Amino acid sequence: MEETKHPFLSLEHITVRYLDKTLFNSLDWEIQPNEQWAITGPSGSGKTALLNTILGKFNIINGGIRYHFYDQWRKENTVTDPYFNYRNLIALVGHHHTFRNLSNTTTDFYYQQRFNSMDADNSPTVSEYLTITEVPDLVKPLKIAPLMEKRLIKLSNGETRRVMIARALLQQPQLLMLDNPYIGLDVQTRKDFTAMINEIIRNGSTVLLATTPQEMPEHITHVLTLENGAITGKYTRSEFVKLPLPVVADLPLPAMEAQKIAEIVQQHQPASFDTIVRMEDIRVKYGENVILDQINWTVKPNEKWALLGHNGAGKSTLLSLINGDNPQAYANKLWLFDRRRGSGESIWDIKKKIGFVSPELHQYFTSRDNCLQVICSGFTDIIGSTKPATPEQTAIAKAWMEILEIDEHQANPFKQVPESAQRLCLLARALVKNPPLLIFDEPCQGLDQQQKQHFKKVIEMLCDHLPVTLIYVTHYEEELPDCVDKYLRLSGGKMV
Repeated sequence: MEETKHPFLSLEHITVRYLDKTLFNSLDWEIQPNEQWAITGPSGSGKTALLNTILGKFNIINGGIRYHFYDQWRKENTVTDPYFNYRNLIALVGHHHTFRNLSNTTTDFYYQQRFNSMDADNSPTVSEYLTITEVPDLVKPLKIAPLMEKRLIKLSNGETRRVMIARALLQQPQLLMLDNPYIGLDVQTRKDFTAMINEIIRNGSTVLLATTPQEMPEHITHVLTLENGAITGKYTRSEFVKLPLPVVADLPLPAMEAQKIAEIVQQHQPASFDTIVRMEDIRVKYGENVILDQINWTVKPNEKWALLGHNGAGKSTLLSLINGDNPQAYANKLWLFDRRRGSGESIWDIKKKIGFVSPELHQYFTSRDNCLQVICSGFTDIIGSTKPATPEQTAIAKAWMEILEIDEHQANPFKQVPESAQRLCLLARALVKNPPLLIFDEPCQGLDQQQKQHFKKVIEMLCDHLPVTLIYVTHYEEELPDCVDKYLRLSGGKMV
């Protein structure tokens, strides 16, 4: 008798709920052996939720998932562990790390910790995290050999992503799921990464990848399109590439009423400065590693700068000096807001003058915080609502929510509103103090094309209305607002 050929994985009429929300309703999908799928769709369409459903994280209230690859693997392998199940053969690499400290007690690292060498020592090295001393061939394309002795907390965004994927590959999963793996990677690393995914597929793993239509490795054979939790299409790769690109409708822009902005800004007029940032021959090193070398840079009021460079070029370290997060500022010739660093001002004096937006900030807010609390935390620069905002502060936060037209989300949990609204909440959080300097560190990371365009235009409109200095970091130069007209590019810790 000929053996029946089974699919690799089947989702059979599944209805999925999470908290009080239906994520998918009677969804059907089948992956055959040797098929490699990409899932694509606008932000909020359900890509991440679908990966988490396959991983078994959400409640399926109707239908079911059949893990045929697991049944097949059990037939071919002896398993003695009574707790072994399909999850042991799946690896998911998501947006955010879940690194634990050395005593294995917490995943909660605080944002400044990566720049404080004593505190960072409580985080494991890459070698300890991966539990390997030599880099096996399987993960060599990820170029993690130079990172092996680095502390996890000190890795850049792109380096963190590479280490998380290495950890997943070392499990030798039957199914490797990657959630937006290109986020935060520079141009060269994106190319290397595509080559690596092609190599993983050649080595026999099945890959399932949530990504954009523009970033699809050539070994992907099929594409699933989603919108609002429903499947809108199942295509072979050749069918999908012939489709017209979806027309990106613009999200409605806030009116940005000049009068309202002027009224808020007048409540807190910042002091005027001759120079916002001045660096002379800046040098930062950890042990033998020189991270920044001979940086000379001056930022004047109202200038709009792009800070560019590959992953690990030194951008985050440079920002940490300006943000007051890096103790090596005291050993360098650095002036912030006309004052030499180390002349008696505290970190909080510096932070009062800076509005900061970065995707990493997402990681540090808990699911308990609502949008208004997140925005009010901008007054104290403390993440998490440790003390309630004053009535005046709450009024300013609400006024910015109105201007950015996100006031409907005031009481909603921050982690549950659409990604574009979360990013505008972080923008409002940066603006509440009316700071003389705004620092945007990859603020569009994780947004879809429509949301990136929207955020960029909102920033351009704000810069028209506010006398503000801007430092903007990105790997995608098309994301830069039109008002940016000055550029600092780093490579290997040096100015180029």
